Amino acid sequence: MTSLTPRIIFYMVLPTILWAGNAIVGRLAVGTISPIMLNSIRWSLAALILLPLGWRVFKTNSVLWQNKIRFLLLGLLGVGSYNSLLYLSLETSTPINVTLIGGSMPMWMLLIGALFYQQKAQARQMFGAVISLLGVVIVLSRGDLLSILDVKLVIGDLFILLATILWGFYSWMLSHPGKSTERQWHWAEFLLAQVVFGVFWSITFLSYEVALDAVQLEINVWTVLLLIYIAIGPSLIAYRCWGLGVSAVGPSLAAFFANCFLGALGFSWGATLLAAGGASSTIVTTVAPTCALGRAGGLMLSLTRGTDSAFFLDNTSSVLSANKSGSSNSPSHNKAK
Repeated sequence: MTSLTPRIIFYMVLPTILWAGNAIVGRLAVGTISPIMLNSIRWSLAALILLPLGWRVFKTNSVLWQNKIRFLLLGLLGVGSYNSLLYLSLETSTPINVTLIGGSMPMWMLLIGALFYQQKAQARQMFGAVISLLGVVIVLSRGDLLSILDVKLVIGDLFILLATILWGFYSWMLSHPGKSTERQWHWAEFLLAQVVFGVFWSITFLSYEVALDAVQLEINVWTVLLLIYIAIGPSLIAYRCWGLGVSAVGPSLAAFFANCFLGALGFSWGATLLAAGGASSTIVTTVAPTCALGRAGGLMLSLTRGTDSAFFLDNTSSVLSANKSGSSNSPSHNKAK
């Protein structure tokens, strides 16, 4: 039976808080830094920070090259496309739309697991996903559920929907390394490999933004601070913790913690509007229900027995120990075939 230790809960909750800040930055950057340019700079900075710790992963004898297709996909799904689509969605969509659509993540996680990883979703899991989504709806509607009917869809909503689905595939890939020995690598090498391949994809996408003459980049003290934040917090720290958490409990359960991100995002937007006199204080008082309902949904899943949960729990200790710094199982220590 699945159990959540304080350490695993920390690994799951911290990224959601940092990613809430990332979404706010993406919204603030509209009109200052174009979406794909923002993503390219963010991950290029992250790669530079990681390089002194993880450069060995790119040595010619590294086992990374045996798994280059896998890391091309991980970089595409988790770095190159997801965040570009998120920033693109924030240009045209509203925070409430982005958050509502993102709240469907647990359902997509369960669906992807059932269709591609032979992890059949149980009734309790589906019920937990609905409860988790309901918590998001309560926060965003400020208790007035009928207001959700007034939501209008725009092109940005399609971007965030696609981003949510791609993140589901990314999380499932993380939890199923296959023949890859990545769980035994130094954590910086594993993350750097994803980031560098992700930067490749992001720069590729940037060429289309350049071709469309849609590139924007205004450099000032404010934008530099924002870039430093998203390069360190939502990128390095959040992805490191998320990888550990997903490896420990599986993507299905992790998806419920993602709705804590939605609650934090709703709170952030609510606080911003409240400070400007544009929102009722009820948005603040309804944040608690979303976290409570999100956790309730997560507990529904954690109480569900299944091969998915058992697999990840059996591997929790090995994953956590394998990612300690200074591991002798660096990919650069293993010659490629």
